Amino acid sequence: MQMLTEEQEKALLEELEQLRHDKAALISRVSSLEQSLYWLRKKVFGRMSEKNLPLDPNQLFLFSKAEMSSMEISRMKEEVRKSDEEITRTIKVREKPARKPLDTSSLSVEVVDLYPEGTTDAEGRLKDDFIEIGKEESSRLERVPAKLYILKTVRHKVISKSDMEKYPEERQILIHPLPLVPVSKCMAGASVLTDIIIGKFMYHLPFYRLIQQYRESGISISESTMCGWYEMAVEKLRLLYNLLKQKILSSEYIQVDESVVPVLDNEKHKAKKGYEWCVRDGITGDVMFHYDRGSRSGMVARELLGCYHGIVQCDGYAAYEQFEQMKGITLVGCWAHVRRKYVDALEENRTLATQAIHYIGRLYKVESDAGEAGLTAEERKEKRIREAYPLILEFEKWLQDTYLRVLPKSRMGKAIEYTYTLLPRLSRYANDGRIEIDDNRIENAIRPLALGRKNYLFCGNDASAYRAAIVYSLIATCKSAEVDPRIWMEDVLSKIPYYERDEKNMEELLPRNWTKSYQTCSE
Repeated sequence: MQMLTEEQEKALLEELEQLRHDKAALISRVSSLEQSLYWLRKKVFGRMSEKNLPLDPNQLFLFSKAEMSSMEISRMKEEVRKSDEEITRTIKVREKPARKPLDTSSLSVEVVDLYPEGTTDAEGRLKDDFIEIGKEESSRLERVPAKLYILKTVRHKVISKSDMEKYPEERQILIHPLPLVPVSKCMAGASVLTDIIIGKFMYHLPFYRLIQQYRESGISISESTMCGWYEMAVEKLRLLYNLLKQKILSSEYIQVDESVVPVLDNEKHKAKKGYEWCVRDGITGDVMFHYDRGSRSGMVARELLGCYHGIVQCDGYAAYEQFEQMKGITLVGCWAHVRRKYVDALEENRTLATQAIHYIGRLYKVESDAGEAGLTAEERKEKRIREAYPLILEFEKWLQDTYLRVLPKSRMGKAIEYTYTLLPRLSRYANDGRIEIDDNRIENAIRPLALGRKNYLFCGNDASAYRAAIVYSLIATCKSAEVDPRIWMEDVLSKIPYYERDEKNMEELLPRNWTKSYQTCSE
């Protein structure tokens, strides 16, 4: 057997070391790809709910570099164990829900009287030969399809009898002024315009389905005609949208998020990914959507919020980073977004992910206790500083210790990095009892947008997406103010022309102000 030279042996050892290094890299790569595949499958096919998971004060200071003590570690592990045991004990088979009776108290009742055959006269009254000794009643729910009709306005011309003796040119002819209509030179009244808008944006029906419904009611409307009516009506509502936008951006506390809306690119003959920005007034609950050519860039965020002064709650998207050092704006993070990172890491490292979720669950427990106690904003702030902020400091130590034990590119590593980077922003909610722990409410406001794009698939162009932002804003604000969007929209579409003519303050027509005057008129 031929002996290896020293140089050959050295080369083989170097090659072996390189192979070991490549093997470790490949194993790490395969593990990362497997986790990515699992996560994608869960996104597409799995259940994304988190409800079943185990769950100086004026100058907050983090990143103390202090490590968790053995006592803190053991206490945390014991709390996680008890939490898991509690969840295991409370799991039970879901019982079949009992059928709830229908609430028909708000419905009108039509009565049909039935007598045995031969016991009534020609007018349906009981004959004198018979006596009623009782009755049995049964009820059914019936529905009359939507009714379309023509409202013809006839203005009668009259003159005084004394003018009859005058020359025709001297007579004074009296006639009622022509009522103003929502859209000039348009046959559709306020109720039809409202029905088209509500059908598209509240029930997410494409125009062709609305056209089918109207055809079943007895009239054929072309798509171009319906689109024209819709565009002119939204142009009127834009006056209220601008006032709503101005009002929300003057609030002391807002929440911001963005969502995808496909927009058709007519030049490329395909849909492009556009974005609707959503801003919610954290104090009143009013909502507005903003569309700027579908862009999600930092420039759009700066144009939208550059003149704003107050508290902005958002996720970790990089476009908001520019406001961190901007005078007059205080950025606050969202703990729900943080929790989702660890939910995604559960299958990769269940022990560590569960510990993180347990910490976040304790922060939410502070909020639920405050809500059940009915605390004021100031009392909630004191409770957060006393109970929540020490938890955040302890969680910071856990993040520092745990990050050294995971791969940076793993889902757990990315979750810790995301949390640690945003921790100062995430802790600021403790300084103000008005601020919510997360921005889930704004995500609820965005949900109709996601439902809509699944039904009508895309917006025809940028102008269409901008009109969608107007309507979604007003409908979401109606829901927040507990106002029926259909009743509100039909009423304001009929009133806007008079407000324009008389130069009245249109802020009275915004949903939260309108409901006060509407209730007064109803009484």
